[in-house]
Amino acid sequence: MSDALEIRLTESIAEIPAAEWDGCAAPEGSARPNDPFTTHRFLLALERSGSVGRGTGWAPRYITVHDGGETIACAPAYLKSHSHGEYVFDWSWADAWERAGGRYYPKLQIAVPFTPVTGRRLLAKPGHEARGQAAIVQGAVQVAAEAGLSSLHVTFCTEAEAAAGVAMGLIHRVQTQYHWDNAGYADYDAFLDTLSSRKRKALKRERRGAQGFGGEIVQLTGGDLRPEHWEAFWDFYQDTGSRKWGSPYLTRAFFDIVQETMRDDVLLVLAMREGVAVAGALNFIGRETLYGRYWGQREHHPFLHFELCYYQACDFAIAAGLKRVEAGAQGDHKLARGYLPQRTHSLHWIADAGFRRAVEDFVTQEAEAVGEDIEILTSMGPFRRGPG
Repeated sequence: MSDALEIRLTESIAEIPAAEWDGCAAPEGSARPNDPFTTHRFLLALERSGSVGRGTGWAPRYITVHDGGETIACAPAYLKSHSHGEYVFDWSWADAWERAGGRYYPKLQIAVPFTPVTGRRLLAKPGHEARGQAAIVQGAVQVAAEAGLSSLHVTFCTEAEAAAGVAMGLIHRVQTQYHWDNAGYADYDAFLDTLSSRKRKALKRERRGAQGFGGEIVQLTGGDLRPEHWEAFWDFYQDTGSRKWGSPYLTRAFFDIVQETMRDDVLLVLAMREGVAVAGALNFIGRETLYGRYWGQREHHPFLHFELCYYQACDFAIAAGLKRVEAGAQGDHKLARGYLPQRTHSLHWIADAGFRRAVEDFVTQEAEAVGEDIEILTSMGPFRRGPG
């Protein structure tokens, strides 16, 4: 181990050997990774498909940290020319800075594009966590400062990374998502037994209504997935993406590459009628967590969205022995379905001292409001507090 570490920026992950990257990002080895989104294969799929890169506003600048001939840490980093696809909203920061005469974009972002999922972002090989994380942060701040960038952002990092970042002088921001915890349930009915009588009856009614759409619901992963399933899901994704974001973030090629390189990492839930998919939900499978990502439909059926995105996800998590389901950003409607509010974390470095103080004041007040909201929302959850 040497005292001096070398930090490199690479514009394509294809130039970084998968074994070197995954030694830091997925040290579980041949086992299922804790977080599929920081694996070499996922980030490469984004690049190969053109979902990131030229013309997207996401210009890759992967950070790697080297100790002699060994890669001990890495981070997925991007030069951003906008704030789309991040889900930690800083539009108001950009507007305030530019109204004051500053230039907010480009900025440097350590993140997984289009993926509001908590996971490790400062990816250090086991045994090198402290040195590796510190080198990533110090290197990223130096890159941003020398390039005259307004800011550095590390989004959807873990709570432990947030604490380490604060110790290194970064600003800590707290926001909220809704997650479902599997308390070792034998089946979905065992979960329903933990709810108040009124909520239990409501969810049973929703499931009956959704499953009565006139077809069958199938869960597909691994070898069960076929190209025609992705063709159908692309139609769903385009429809949802155009309504939510104006245009889809991911390209059609991304789903073909997922079929080729990541089909064991995904769960596709489809509502089928007479052999034709009419709605679907895409999930990625982690070692302990099922991550709900995208949904869409050709036809509207009452409660089918809840069934495919939330209830089927719980069914799969129970059967697979997963600890939780994370169903993506936002959505107070998840609360009634047993998904409770949880804190999410991000870290920020602001170049200008005055603007930095304003952001620090903002996130302090925001964190207090988030804490109050979580307490109130949790008390409003569907779980019974006495005899059901």
